[in-house]
Amino acid sequence: MKLKTKKSKAGISGNWRKEVERVLITEEQLARRVKILAGEIERDFRGRETVVVSLLSGTVMFLADLIRHLNLPLRLDFIGVSSYGAGTESGELVFTKELRLDVRGRDVLLVDDILDTGKTMSRVLPKLRALKPRRIKVCVLLDKPSHRVEKIRADYVGFAVPDFFVVGYGLDFAERYRNLPFVGILYPHIYKEACKIVCKK
Repeated sequence: MKLKTKKSKAGISGNWRKEVERVLITEEQLARRVKILAGEIERDFRGRETVVVSLLSGTVMFLADLIRHLNLPLRLDFIGVSSYGAGTESGELVFTKELRLDVRGRDVLLVDDILDTGKTMSRVLPKLRALKPRRIKVCVLLDKPSHRVEKIRADYVGFAVPDFFVVGYGLDFAERYRNLPFVGILYPHIYKEACKIVCKK
């Protein structure tokens, strides 16, 4: 789903107004779109037992809303992946949590918050495929194709977003803003100043 980007501070509380430039996706838009995504997934998986594999930690809010709408027999597991690098740039990817469930011969729905460069997915997908699932489908809340460096695509996309630094609804910057109920755009000076500090360390 493509977004019409309009400037709006509606819904941004006083605590965040100096840091979040505007709301990109409202609570209402998120709720509607997640319900639609769940319907698409249900039709494709046709009632088969599914292992939902979620990437930590940005997916938490999206995942919780999505699976509440999924009328499927499902099991839930998590993969932890951290990117260690300076500032907002992706660095070395390290797996911090492995799957606990056996996915061999099963349908797998891989859930992530944002598909950006594709570097994370390019590491996670081969790892999952090596476990011999029946099939893997990828669901992401946000897709930012302008940043893609790997040939990765998602099967289910909530919203295609422009090249903004987005936070909220699980997405963070420096582990902040995850609890915002909407997806917002961070003022550039916020992450640029933080990057200067991180890069000096």
